[in-house]
Amino acid sequence: MSSCPRHEVPRLLFAILLLVVTWPHLAQSQVRDLLQTRILAPGTPRAELIRFTESRVPPMPRVTSKEQWEAYAKTLRQRMLDEIVFRGAAREWRTARTGVQWMETIPGGPGYRIRKVRFEALPGLWIPALLYEPETLKGRVPVVLNVNGHDRPQGKAADYKQIRCINQARRGMLALNVEWLGMGQLHRDGYGHYLMNQLNLCGTSGLAPFYLSMSRGLDLLLSHPHADPKRVAVAGLSGGGWQTITISALDPRVTLSDPVAGYSSVLTRTRNFDDLGDSEQAPCDMATVGDYSHLTALRAPRPTLLTFNAIDDCCFAAGHALPPLLKAARPIYQLYGRRGNLWAHINFAPGTHNFGRDNREVLYRMFGVHFFPDQEDFDAREIDVASELKTTAELHVTIPDDNATFVSLAQALASRLPLNPTVPDAGTTADARQAWQMPARDRLARIVRSRRYTASASLVNERIQGEGAGRTRALLWKLQMGGDWTVPVVELVRGTPARTTILVAEKGRAAASETAESLLRNGHRVLAVDPFYLGESAIGGRDYLFALLVSTVGDRPLGLQARQLGAVAAWSSKQHRHTSGVVAIGPRVALATLVAAGLEPEAIGDVSLYGSYRSLKQVIESKIGVNKAPELFCFGLLQHFDIPQLEALVHPRRLVHLDRRK
Repeated sequence: MSSCPRHEVPRLLFAILLLVVTWPHLAQSQVRDLLQTRILAPGTPRAELIRFTESRVPPMPRVTSKEQWEAYAKTLRQRMLDEIVFRGAAREWRTARTGVQWMETIPGGPGYRIRKVRFEALPGLWIPALLYEPETLKGRVPVVLNVNGHDRPQGKAADYKQIRCINQARRGMLALNVEWLGMGQLHRDGYGHYLMNQLNLCGTSGLAPFYLSMSRGLDLLLSHPHADPKRVAVAGLSGGGWQTITISALDPRVTLSDPVAGYSSVLTRTRNFDDLGDSEQAPCDMATVGDYSHLTALRAPRPTLLTFNAIDDCCFAAGHALPPLLKAARPIYQLYGRRGNLWAHINFAPGTHNFGRDNREVLYRMFGVHFFPDQEDFDAREIDVASELKTTAELHVTIPDDNATFVSLAQALASRLPLNPTVPDAGTTADARQAWQMPARDRLARIVRSRRYTASASLVNERIQGEGAGRTRALLWKLQMGGDWTVPVVELVRGTPARTTILVAEKGRAAASETAESLLRNGHRVLAVDPFYLGESAIGGRDYLFALLVSTVGDRPLGLQARQLGAVAAWSSKQHRHTSGVVAIGPRVALATLVAAGLEPEAIGDVSLYGSYRSLKQVIESKIGVNKAPELFCFGLLQHFDIPQLEALVHPRRLVHLDRRK
């Protein structure tokens, strides 16, 4: 029998000790390598998103008469207002009594003055504004609502906007210069556009404050004793262009409209992602009713100027944005015999994102044709008013310190939610608990727009790491779901597992190697999944914009993730003849997992959550925007379900919270 020399013993002990210490790290490294293996072909998530969204956008209707169109337009306009703009508490805001407070008047320039005013878009939310008023007014005169875009530091004080308003006043028009939420004076905490979705979470349209700000602005203008209700215009750049087409299409009071580089068709945006814009540009469910092409056609037969820039360095470049809008609107104008009322202008100098002199002068020319047709000496050339521009401080309009914000409005709504907070307690009988769970599941399925996916699996590859007892086998699966999505799954097996656990992490499966290794060591089969929007299923760039796109065509990112997880669990149950547990890492996937487990009691077993919220109200209190966590803002979820209600749907299965968010 041989023996080791005495001097070899310490080396052997050191090697064994080193193996014991390094083995977990080595194993985790091997698992990480397996989890990082790509399964999907490059561009798959993006291609599937395009196909998914494009197939859900309603086409323009085929109409052959003015009467057909008007019947359709009436219904479309009503549905947009009732089903998209004024949902939830916004129905009450729409009819609420609101205030107008006139402030000081300051000198303007030759022939006009500037009157400071603030008005409530909805109770408690004051909008600062400036009325450029001609000093000599006789009879009825045109009125113009001037809206601005994403000019955070200057807002209503932006030079190009002041110039426009002054030129309107110098031509005898009433020009209202309104501040936009999140910009200029309202560039404050709580007004960020991605926070509007907090209202959606509470079951109220986050779009409503934007729309009401414009609508009340028109109210203010038309209340002026010299306002001519037959000559009402709206104009604005970028986000102001979006405001312009939105209010001009849905409010028949607007007789002339000039949206400048502010929007494009939803179908255009699916392939030109720079056009996606902020939350208001893709309001929840809008494209289930109509597209921006429809809104453009709703302008017929009223005078409309579509202004775009040739080499726009921001968004909505003329080459791709303008043609689909004209294609939709021209036939409708033709039905009225008013093809000449639809103008299109492309700016080439400078051609970038602007509402500069060239673009402004086309608007003045349109004013001349449609508002001053009998004024032979009307001059569309811009008046040089550089010496009349005011500073931001001079144009400041005082508003209350406690002015309402998206966050404060959401907090007020959330304080009364969910509507039915009671959940079965520990003493509830099984029959009583089931009687509560069954209708709750149906209600949850409707809210998250869930429909059951059946997964069709194809094995892409097989890889093996390590040897002996540490040998890990990886099966790389593509799961096709409903013909819409392909979900990548890495199945990890070590030895003979007795249990199966689905592992999902909001940073992607590759970031969950430590948890995966721990599960493997404890005898689990691991199915590491990247559902919609996460990990390998990420679309790239500003991914939250694609989640908004999914919402605007009527689906829900939260529901997509939940039903994909449910489909993986159902597929696994068939494969391995037992239910699968789920481990979720991160608050976003924790919420999706709770929803999936609530909807799939047969396929999903025990649930372990890392970093779950105690309440969805924490999302509001933390001032989280949709750009940080789009899944959390499922429309109306908090109306009926907070975290305790979702957890009650998991019972009697085991639910474990680890590192819960405070």
